[in-house]
Amino acid sequence: MNPSTRTLRVPASRLTGWMERFAAAHQGVADTTDTDDGVLLEMCDGATALLSPPWPDEGRPGRGISLVGRLISLASQERRLGIVLVRRGGYAVGVSVGGKLLAHKVGTASARSRGGDQGAAMVERVAAQAAGAFSGENFEYLATGGDKQLVESALAVPALRRYAGLARLEPLPVTDPRMDVLIRATADFCSVRIRVTDGR
Repeated sequence: MNPSTRTLRVPASRLTGWMERFAAAHQGVADTTDTDDGVLLEMCDGATALLSPPWPDEGRPGRGISLVGRLISLASQERRLGIVLVRRGGYAVGVSVGGKLLAHKVGTASARSRGGDQGAAMVERVAAQAAGAFSGENFEYLATGGDKQLVESALAVPALRRYAGLARLEPLPVTDPRMDVLIRATADFCSVRIRVTDGR
């Protein structure tokens, strides 16, 4: 039987506590390795946890003596994000710094226009609302989630085209983009991504 794998996101401020509990549940840490994808924790019972920062260091590496300490430092840095979440039933867009929303727009819209052009009405509305929320600001990263095709179509609209070429964080699989979903996604985009693989 193949070992099961699951992914979770933990804020940098809670990572030390999470690691302590994880180590206690898996007989301790056997090894810690620096990889291209993050810090790999190998546990004494064979389980592993790959800890990936929310963004690359890009000349602003985290500080600390240990690998995990530097990862926490990097993930604790404040980055300005432009957020676009779209599903066929609604959208949520916003601006965040340090995991806190500074501006946002949330709404519902049909993914079909009266003329039958799939997604056209949604795309136009999302682009207009995002442009209003973004207010011409500059971002370090674009953070997206939901329906990839609708997201890309919205970013291709002239009002948002300047943001389409920004570096992007890993997209999130989101449910209907309501306000609570946007708040959770804002925190998740700034959190450490952890991929846990159970021991054999």
